[in-house]
Amino acid sequence: GWLVGSWELDVLTYWATDVSDKRLKAEAHFGWALEGRAIQDVWIMPRVQDRTPQLDKQFNMYGTTLRVWDPSIEAWQITWANPAGAHYERQVGRRVGSDIVQTGTRPDGTTTRWTFSEITRDSFRWTGEALNPDGRTWTLEGQFRARRTT
Repeated sequence: GWLVGSWELDVLTYWATDVSDKRLKAEAHFGWALEGRAIQDVWIMPRVQDRTPQLDKQFNMYGTTLRVWDPSIEAWQITWANPAGAHYERQVGRRVGSDIVQTGTRPDGTTTRWTFSEITRDSFRWTGEALNPDGRTWTLEGQFRARRTT
């Protein structure tokens, strides 16, 4: 439940591109769903106030995640859908030390790892990585710094 609320995001890396110099902003909103059995969020990049009809598909995110606790595996079943960027994933999320780590496989077979780290009541860091074909090393695809707004 620590995620519930609204967050302002600084976009540092997206699709393995360093965008920190662009000062790209995003927003995310998390809330309880399904009678408290799930957390659903909406990630928006660029922010609603900065969106235009001519957005580059690569940097267009208006997607939602549904995180449902599955007691049979003691983990979260996670489904991500970003129709604006044609990006869909299924993952399983667990606490690993002080981080929340979600792992899964894309439809093309690529293994992914999304991590919430540096978690405080009012901030977190989110990173998205893809496993390289060597099966050992990871490529950073996305990185956001979040600050709570509500």
